[in-house]
Amino acid sequence: MNLHDYSGHPFQAQLSRYLAGHGHEVVHTYCAQYVTGHGRLTRAAGDPRGLEFEGLRAGVDLVKYSPWRRARFELGYARSWQRFLAARGPFDLVVACNVPLLSLDRMRAHFGRTGQRWALWHQDIYSMGMAAEVRRILPRPLAGLARRVLERAEAMQVASADAVVAIEQAFAAKYREWGLDVAPYVEPNWAPLEDITPRPRDNGWARTHGLPTAPVRLLYAGTLGRKHNPALLLGVLDRCRERGADAHLTVVSEGVGADDLRGLAAGRPDVRILGYQPASQFPDVLGSADVVLTLLEPDAARYSVPSKVLSYLCAGRTVVGLMPVGNPAAADVLAAGGHVCAPTGYGAAEAGDWIAAHAAVPRAFADRGRRARRLAEERFAIEAIGRRFEQVFAAAAGYGSPAPAAAAG
Repeated sequence: MNLHDYSGHPFQAQLSRYLAGHGHEVVHTYCAQYVTGHGRLTRAAGDPRGLEFEGLRAGVDLVKYSPWRRARFELGYARSWQRFLAARGPFDLVVACNVPLLSLDRMRAHFGRTGQRWALWHQDIYSMGMAAEVRRILPRPLAGLARRVLERAEAMQVASADAVVAIEQAFAAKYREWGLDVAPYVEPNWAPLEDITPRPRDNGWARTHGLPTAPVRLLYAGTLGRKHNPALLLGVLDRCRERGADAHLTVVSEGVGADDLRGLAAGRPDVRILGYQPASQFPDVLGSADVVLTLLEPDAARYSVPSKVLSYLCAGRTVVGLMPVGNPAAADVLAAGGHVCAPTGYGAAEAGDWIAAHAAVPRAFADRGRRARRLAEERFAIEAIGRRFEQVFAAAAGYGSPAPAAAAG
């Protein structure tokens, strides 16, 4: 099996380890040029024999927010993946996860030509994000045409896959809107419990980076992209301080959003912005915080589920989300005893009020952190998750019956 997770995230790598540990030969591939927080993407002591990792490169630079250069990259990336498959295949099954729309459009045609069976692990409705980008640069009539072309391309990907795994039931409604008779298997995302464990607040990573001991430590760790408004993080911090809570913000991210935030926070001693940290240090990064923050803009809310929330739960930390309450991750935050408010200036003020009020209550954050970890342990057991994926992938490869819960939420 080739499990291809373009983003190189932690829980997909955990699934590959599970599958290899249960007798499958798995080559886990990812984009070596995509800058984000990665999972454990190299073999380690104790890994099963049938597991390999390999990063792929497009041969051209990835310029994320330049539409034309991004399109050139995505097409080049598809060619790189095709060369890999020609050299290493055929595989019983290829799993495509987090693959950009243009790359996957080329791969869909390639799978059809070669007869390669494949499964789509659908993480987001990518045509919606691309259509939003197109609206910024094209007149309305052309933008409308481009949106329809992009939606048709994504619909054809869903329709042609031998199996579709969606992360939320709302995807099925979108498929029906596209006129497709496709019943996806729905499996919510998770985070690897054994990789992200609760760590002491004052750990080696916190000391190495000189995090102050006394203030309430706020942390944002993850992507800051077009789905996020990084200025809201400063709004939360400022409101905490206005309400009398000594607070400090650490942001672990890279790219345009992090650069924008660095400019907004220039000269502030209560803000620290760091690049992505090694996966081995990620538990200590999260453990250093009292409160972890997540952001999601309204137009991304319906289909995009911020996986950082799931990592926060594993780390056993209090979570505050600035996101629409209808997002599935908002329910997780509330179930863990955290707080959800709108991704607006008013919401940032509300979040700051909530944090400041709880900072005055002894052990309020620690108690909520334990509740978060318990929730993660209830939901993220890899044995149960892995068995479900194994059944779906076997059916997609033609080796088993369709999963009985294929359309269940």
